Amino acid sequence: MAVISSLPSVAIFPFGCGSGSSSPSPPPTGDGYPGTDDQLLEEIEKTAFLFFWEQANPTTGQVKDRAFAAGNDTRTVSSIAATGFGLTALCIGDQRGYQPSSAVAARVQATLTFLLNQMQPQGMNGFFYHFVDMTTGARAFNSEVSSIDTAILLCGVLMCRQHFSQDPQIPGLATQLYNNVNFAWMLNGGTTLSMGWTPENGFLAARWNAYCELMMLYLLAMASPTFPIPAAGWAAWSRPMIQYQGLSYISGSDPLFVHQYSHAWFDFRSKKDAFANYFQNSITATQAHRLFCLSLAGQFSDYSADLWGITASDSKNGYVAWGGPSAQGTPIGPVDGSIVPCATAGSLPFDFADTIHVLRWIRGHYPNAWQRYGYVDAFNPLTGWYDPDVIGIDLGISALMAENLRTQFVWNTFMKDPAAQNGMNLAGFQPG
Repeated sequence: MAVISSLPSVAIFPFGCGSGSSSPSPPPTGDGYPGTDDQLLEEIEKTAFLFFWEQANPTTGQVKDRAFAAGNDTRTVSSIAATGFGLTALCIGDQRGYQPSSAVAARVQATLTFLLNQMQPQGMNGFFYHFVDMTTGARAFNSEVSSIDTAILLCGVLMCRQHFSQDPQIPGLATQLYNNVNFAWMLNGGTTLSMGWTPENGFLAARWNAYCELMMLYLLAMASPTFPIPAAGWAAWSRPMIQYQGLSYISGSDPLFVHQYSHAWFDFRSKKDAFANYFQNSITATQAHRLFCLSLAGQFSDYSADLWGITASDSKNGYVAWGGPSAQGTPIGPVDGSIVPCATAGSLPFDFADTIHVLRWIRGHYPNAWQRYGYVDAFNPLTGWYDPDVIGIDLGISALMAENLRTQFVWNTFMKDPAAQNGMNLAGFQPG
């Protein structure tokens, strides 16, 4: 049985009390949600925080990969990416007063201590196994030592290093965790980073060699004070271009989340490197994805300006990476009319008007799509299927991007970290 926190649960109020920046104008008619935009964003953040608070082991701090959307979940598998998002959500919850600051700091301390003393030694060269048992930290599912999931975890660790900079323990623990990661080893003799390693077969053949969610991994790897990769690694991965309905942007044939994850922590606004303004690129990618969904309306009658958004998520047939457009302009994966709320929530800073409208519409018209921890991971209005689960990384990207839209708190805090600043400098970012 999973250990659930004995600390007080977060009170879920009908609407939050955040001091957001949304317009005080009355809500648009027809979307069915009675509150303001900021009240919905507060609900998204508060319910996501509740997941990261309740569905983590309070002793180890490790966050479940997934849980029942209604709560009362007994699964015990954690993902280090969910824990990385969770560490950041703890900072948000501390900032917004969702739990007493002392309780949040204690949870962060417990999490970092367990990562440093138990889980990092069980991994390899400072990298962590993708899936672990939340109680023991032992490898689960014969999963790989994952480079990208370690990077997501480290983003949460470094966020805590800055937010809890005056804490007597947290900054030192965070620094040790980051400094222990041997990024140079993960190059495996090449110019691009490997996707991972297993004790059975060694390094995975696949590499992070084309634009996707990889930016945070390379920026942290180049900035490492102990085991850095060459700054030339930034130019070593390709940046393929997609053309869709008159829009041109850097992307592989990938789901929408690849344009969101690095942006949850690294602030790419008004910055460019030798290749692109990646924030603008994600704006264009979001707009293209919206047009792609609308183009499927003849096939899936639920897709409209009111209801769109598909990214890697659960489906009635299991977890699937889907969405579009692909490089050919066609769907990615078995698109079936499902809606994935974190697709639009994760793009809130990129296209606020279009994404908040969808999130309001779902909240107003599909009450079964909203449970204890916020939106279910996915649902299909055409078949009546609602995912019984939520997924930690999907709640995480939703909460972080909602907060970045409202106050820029995650961006402003994370970008104070020397690793974030050094990585951007080594990659050659300039204003623009």
